[in-house]
Amino acid sequence: MLEDMIVAQPRILSSEWMLIGRQVDTGFGGRIDLLAIAPDGTLVLVELKRDRTPREVVAQALDYASWVERLDADDVAGIYSRFQPNRSLAEDFHANFGQMLDEDSINESHQVVIVAASLDASSERIVNYLNDRGLAINVLFFQVFDHDGQQLLSRAWLIDPGEVQVQAASGAKRGEKEPWNGEFYVSFGADNTRRWDEAVQHGFISGGGGSWYSNSLRMLSEGDRVWVKIPGKGFVGVGRVTGPRVTAAEFEIDGRPALEILEADYHRAHLEDPEKAEYFVPVEWIKTVNEEHGVQEVGMFGNQNTVCKPVTPKWRSTVEALKVRFGVS
Repeated sequence: MLEDMIVAQPRILSSEWMLIGRQVDTGFGGRIDLLAIAPDGTLVLVELKRDRTPREVVAQALDYASWVERLDADDVAGIYSRFQPNRSLAEDFHANFGQMLDEDSINESHQVVIVAASLDASSERIVNYLNDRGLAINVLFFQVFDHDGQQLLSRAWLIDPGEVQVQAASGAKRGEKEPWNGEFYVSFGADNTRRWDEAVQHGFISGGGGSWYSNSLRMLSEGDRVWVKIPGKGFVGVGRVTGPRVTAAEFEIDGRPALEILEADYHRAHLEDPEKAEYFVPVEWIKTVNEEHGVQEVGMFGNQNTVCKPVTPKWRSTVEALKVRFGVS
C-alpha cells in the first residue's frame, strides 16, 4: 500500500527526487522496489522493509546498490522507458527540475534509502556506521493512521537527508576516486532568482528553492576556498568563505537586511519556509569574471549540487587548469 502511495504521489518520499523505476529487475533474482533520480543525476535506490528482518533489508539494499553502481546512461534510460512507456527521460527530467539532463552526470553517485515503520537498534547502528564512513544511506520511517475515514501519513528521517546528500555528492564511481584536493565546487544558478553581478559586488554565494539546493551550503566553513561555476556558462569566480550559511531573512549587507539591497528574487515568497527559502554564505572574492567570460573547457568538472567536494581526477585537473586561468596559486 505504501509503495502504491509513493508512486501515486512521489512528493511524500521527497519533493526533490523524480521516480524513474518500480520493481526494477537486477538480473540476479532481485527487484529494487523504487528507483529515483536527483537533480544532479544521482540515483536513489529505495527499498521497503516489508516483512524482512531489519538486517536482511540493509544487506539486500547494499547488494542492490552494487548493481546500481554499474548502470550507465543507456541503462537508466531503459529503466525509465519500462516505467513510463513512450516517455522521454530527458524531457521529463527537464520538466521536473527545470534543467537539462547531462548524460555524463547520470549515476556519478548514488544513495540508498530504506523505508520502514521501525528499525531495531542494531540496524540503526549499521546504517549510521555506513553513512559516517562515506556510504550515502538513510532510513525513512513511515506510519499510516486512519482518521475519520482518511489515511494520514507521518514520516521521519533517521539521518538528516542533507547529510546523506552531501555524502552522495562527495562520492565518485567505483575506480574513479582519489583523495579530495581540499577545493570546493559551487554551482551558482544565475537567472531571475539570483544574479552573479550582485554576488560579486556584495560578496556571497547562495542557493534555495528546495532543501536539496540549500542543504549542501552547510558543508562550507570559514576559510574554505570555493570555485564557482554558472551552469552552461563556465567558471566565473574563486573566493574564500568568511562565515556560516544563513537564511535570506538573516543575511545582511553593510549592516542592512540584504533583501532591501538586492534586486533579484532570491525566493522572497518563501522567506519563512525553511525548506524553500534562499540561503547565503558570505565570500571574499579572490578573482571573478563576468558571466560571458566564464571559463569552460572540454573535460572540466560540472555538477548540479550547489556545493560539493569532488573526489574524481576530473576535479583535480579542473582546479589545476583554473589556477592558471585565474592566476591563483
